Amino acid sequence: MVFSHLAYFTTISSLRANMPGGIRVLAIGVFRDGGRILVARGIDPATGEPFYRPLGGGVEFGERAQTALRREIAEELDGTIEEPRLLGVLENLFEYAGRAGHEIIFVFDARFSDPSWYARTELPVTEAGTGWEPARWISIEALSAGPERLVPLGILPLLQAGQGSS
Repeated sequence: MVFSHLAYFTTISSLRANMPGGIRVLAIGVFRDGGRILVARGIDPATGEPFYRPLGGGVEFGERAQTALRREIAEELDGTIEEPRLLGVLENLFEYAGRAGHEIIFVFDARFSDPSWYARTELPVTEAGTGWEPARWISIEALSAGPERLVPLGILPLLQAGQGSS
C-alpha cells in the first residue's frame, strides 16, 4: 500500500486545527478602494454579536500563505488577485461560538485582477457553509468608530500604517 505523506500531514494538520487548544494559521487579504476595505460580516452564534473580517481563510499544510490567499479568494468569491503584499502577521486569541480560539494570521494587501470588482456594492461569498453575509466595501473610518468590530484584533493599526497602499 502506498501512503501519501502529504495526505497524512494534511489530515493531522486539520485534526489539530479543530482540536481544543489547536492553533489555526490563516491568510487574509485587505482589498482597498480609496478609504474603504472589503469585509464580510459575521455573527457570533453564542453571543449574537456582529463583526467584520477581511476575506481569506486557512493555510493548508505545505502551502504558502500567499498561495492560500489566492485559493481562498477563488473559493469564496470565484475571483483572482494580483500579487499580494504582506502587511504583517498577527496573533489572535479570541472566543467564538463559546469556544476559545488561537490564530496566527498573515495579513496581505491585495488587489483584484478585474478592476470592475471595485465598482460592485457587494460581492457574494460563494463558498458553501461559511455563514458569511456578502462582502461589502466599508470605510476604515467607520470600522474604527464601531459599534461593530473589525477582527482580528490588531488589524486596524496595520491598515492605518499601510494607508497609502493599493
